Amino acid sequence: MRQRGIEVEMIPITTKGDRRHEAIETIGGEGIFTKEIQLALLDGRIDLAVHSLKDLPTVEAPGLALAAVPQRAAAGDALVSAGGATLDQLPEGATIGTGSLRRRAQLLHFRRDLQMADIRGNVDTRLQKLRQGGCDALVLAEAGLRRLELATQITQTLPFGIMLPAVGQGALGLETRADDAATRAAVAPLDDPPTHAAVLAERAMLSMLEGGCMAPVAGLGRVEGSQLTLTGRVISLDGTQVLEATQSAPAADAQALGCRVAEALLSDGAGGLILASRGKTG
Repeated sequence: MRQRGIEVEMIPITTKGDRRHEAIETIGGEGIFTKEIQLALLDGRIDLAVHSLKDLPTVEAPGLALAAVPQRAAAGDALVSAGGATLDQLPEGATIGTGSLRRRAQLLHFRRDLQMADIRGNVDTRLQKLRQGGCDALVLAEAGLRRLELATQITQTLPFGIMLPAVGQGALGLETRADDAATRAAVAPLDDPPTHAAVLAERAMLSMLEGGCMAPVAGLGRVEGSQLTLTGRVISLDGTQVLEATQSAPAADAQALGCRVAEALLSDGAGGLILASRGKTG
């Protein structure tokens, strides 16, 4: 296709995370949805990568740069239930399908009676398992459902008080080679400064917590005027312990704000909860 006089060729890349449906921790953890794409950038097969930001590791790959972050779509999570019941209305002991430790922990904090089913695969695969009776409900990213034109499947948009999203959820990251000034300039108009500041703060928090994509860590930054407010949450796997911190700062200080929120959480014991989620103590 052509846009503003630039010819653009779309190159689909199937990643390790796309090919396999096992639990993320058994197939490599961080980078399973991004590594092959980043390698294609580095060896020049592509000039621009489009990532779901929640999948992009917080440690920047040498030679690459996050060139732009477009305006964020819906950041939250949505409940899809077989019978149209909301989270409050699901019967006692209902089974919810999710492969996310973050979602499991927050669901169990809200309702201890719920049962969890580890469901993997793309959205269509998960919806099919719901229809086949594999669970009573699913929790999925609202943005993903809307981008796939499946918003009619949403039973309930979960409030942030119950379900804070993953870091970067709902946002896209446009990544280029760090020395590719032409491509960086071409995508610069796509950058949304408030979204970029919010996700920088979230990612700085996650990086300092050393949480990675599998730990029960949630976070959401929101910009009003020139002020950025970041809320971070760390939950024990059984949902019995929840640590939360909220702080504000000028949007220009996004990364420093993320570090301060992480420090507040760590001082409350977040490090122990994160280690416990990996089966470690100390």
